[in-house]
Amino acid sequence: MQSYPTWPNLASMMFALARGWADKPMLRDYRDGAWTGITWGQFGRKAASCARNLRAAGVSAGDRVMLCMENRSEFPIAETALMAIRAVPVPSYTTNTVEDHAHLLRDSGARAAIVSTPALADRVRAAAAKVNGLDLLVVIEDPDSGWPHIVGDQQPQDDIAAEASTIPPTALACLIYTSGTGGSPRGVMLPHRCVLSNCSGAFELVRPLRLKDETYLSYLPLSHAYEHTVGQFFLLSLGTEVVYARGVEYLAADMLSVRPTILTAVPRVLEVIRARVLTQVAREKPFKQRLFQMATTIGLKRVDKQPLSMMERALDPILDRVVRAKVRARFGGRLVAAMSGGARLDPEVGRFFLSLGMCIMQGYGQTEAGPVISANPPDAIRIDTVGTALRGVDLQIAEDGEILVRGGLVMDGYWNRPRETEAVIRDGWLHTGDIGELDDGYLRITDRKKDMIVLSGGENVSPAKIEGMLMAETEIAQAVITGEGRSGLSALVVPAEGYDDVAVALAVNRTNLRLSITERIRRHAVVAPFTVENGLLTPSQKIRRVLVMQANSATVARLHQR
Repeated sequence: MQSYPTWPNLASMMFALARGWADKPMLRDYRDGAWTGITWGQFGRKAASCARNLRAAGVSAGDRVMLCMENRSEFPIAETALMAIRAVPVPSYTTNTVEDHAHLLRDSGARAAIVSTPALADRVRAAAAKVNGLDLLVVIEDPDSGWPHIVGDQQPQDDIAAEASTIPPTALACLIYTSGTGGSPRGVMLPHRCVLSNCSGAFELVRPLRLKDETYLSYLPLSHAYEHTVGQFFLLSLGTEVVYARGVEYLAADMLSVRPTILTAVPRVLEVIRARVLTQVAREKPFKQRLFQMATTIGLKRVDKQPLSMMERALDPILDRVVRAKVRARFGGRLVAAMSGGARLDPEVGRFFLSLGMCIMQGYGQTEAGPVISANPPDAIRIDTVGTALRGVDLQIAEDGEILVRGGLVMDGYWNRPRETEAVIRDGWLHTGDIGELDDGYLRITDRKKDMIVLSGGENVSPAKIEGMLMAETEIAQAVITGEGRSGLSALVVPAEGYDDVAVALAVNRTNLRLSITERIRRHAVVAPFTVENGLLTPSQKIRRVLVMQANSATVARLHQR
């Protein structure tokens, strides 16, 4: 492929590929104890049938429709169908609480939802009862819900594909919700051009890999902007077969079973695997420990482009077979490249895997930019950076160090929030809220201007939301959430007058019951009050979060080391 093809919109892309690759494997799920796949041709017929029947059920152009399901083949089928009839998919996390779903339904105005299981349907129904209800709820695994009929029409896709071809690239493709600094999730309006711009730029990025007929293991939620763009549209457009993992708890087993050639590797996954490898090495006999040390030392010299001695050149291929290959086998043994993103990757972790012969490409982005902004080229990796801007992306550093982005990848704005949109998109430039610097074209993130925590698994969490919930408890006067780059959240808590540590612990536990799994506080510590006198409170009584964490740095470190 000399250049990335041009399509007017994402639905047209999917139907065009279904027509050209009718017999090519496309998607795989684990069902009834075995991996079951569908071809592009089957996908095209199901998506077209879904579009016809959703419209017959009352879904019209412009309608917002919630999609809440695990990673499974029904997700792209339903979303492509909705896009084809100009409805607007609104992906929602399966881990969302009833209140989270209610906010999404209320804010987006969605009157229809497609969910995977009866359990998820119960949660969505409870959420809908808090707003204005739903006109349509389709439950895929409920035989009485009608899903088999919705996707069962075996007519060719031609009529729906022709209709989809008239949709312009500027039309709204989907609403992806991302948390705001005040804790209220905002709907990011992504037109087709945003995702297609990302796809085109990513194509040029991975060109040196010469990808063809690859296998991708998808485990990040499809409601996450990165997985939504890369795992659902970009890699499929290259002819990659997408295999949906059974869940994070099965990820290690699924990598061995599926043997992917392409993988998204959020920092937390890499951290865990590295820790397990090093623990196993420490249990080996001294001779094997020395072999491992030699393999990583020589590997790092290659990474750093340092010359190898004659002895090292002779040992290198042997060490690759007997040491490095065993680590690569944990990923299935066929991995061509892995993209690390969603959170900061510790350079030492990245260098560890690079030294073992793995291609780890760290990148950077945010939902408001489609979401990929930059990434390391596979043939010129600088793991301490987040790479270079994708082709078609203008990137510059403002006077205050903020990263600014311009191009077809930039969102249209936040749904029904014109003032917030104007605050972040000025003169065509997206103000990312992140602080960075450019080093010979490579971007390095140095700080976060926006008040948001990104966990090592890539999850975005609003500390303000959780702090507000904690301080709403009678027993808690003040609270600050920490966890940037960590596997989970911790809290620094100041008890209200008259309450002891036990009462605070009970209040934290009560708060956790109202939070999603990602947002829950794993550990907390009681600390001294934040006051104007000690500099931890502004005159207007706002907590200075950064200064609080600095003043309690030893406590924070202890919380995250447990």
